[in-house]
Amino acid sequence: MKKIKVVLDFPEKSVPEKIVFFRKVLAGIKDNAAVFANPDLSLDKATASVDTLEANYIASLDGGRAATAALHASEAVADDDFRILAAYVGRVANGDEGIILSSGFNTSKQPATIQKAELTVTNGPKSGTVKLRSKAIPKSGSYIWQMAKGSLPTSESGWINIGYSTQADFDVDGLDVATICFFRRAGVTPDGTTDFCAPVMKVIE
Repeated sequence: MKKIKVVLDFPEKSVPEKIVFFRKVLAGIKDNAAVFANPDLSLDKATASVDTLEANYIASLDGGRAATAALHASEAVADDDFRILAAYVGRVANGDEGIILSSGFNTSKQPATIQKAELTVTNGPKSGTVKLRSKAIPKSGSYIWQMAKGSLPTSESGWINIGYSTQADFDVDGLDVATICFFRRAGVTPDGTTDFCAPVMKVIE
């Protein structure tokens, strides 16, 4: 039987997707400190590299050459840091899929095909607006939309409800420009409310 490994799928992600993914990994490793007791790379250093990547991404939105160069440099540093953490998790897990997934990384057992994102966030028609577009959830009669500002919440209390819809799309306005926001959605079905999808980060323009 082929041994399950950590898959390095994050280099192909966009910078906003990487930031969310990296923070998920950091949370996963911290939440399982008993298993991941001695990472090969300090989690403080990894956190700092993600913080720098996020700051440089925001700065690069103006399109300046220096800011764009700084973004690419910090992205390379963050990628290298999380390759080190991925190798560490793989060594500790030794083929245990549950341990790998608990870290936030993905496994080689998962389908290699690229699937359409559950939720996408794009600019709206004017400043301070965004369009949320998602996959329809079977049997959902309505959808719950939530948002968080500034940073990815570490608990449910960090999310605020921003509206409900009968369609798998939702528009948001009145947002502060240059603010980092995270969005997610859940469906309401006859069997109850589904889990919220993976959050998507957007810098409001």
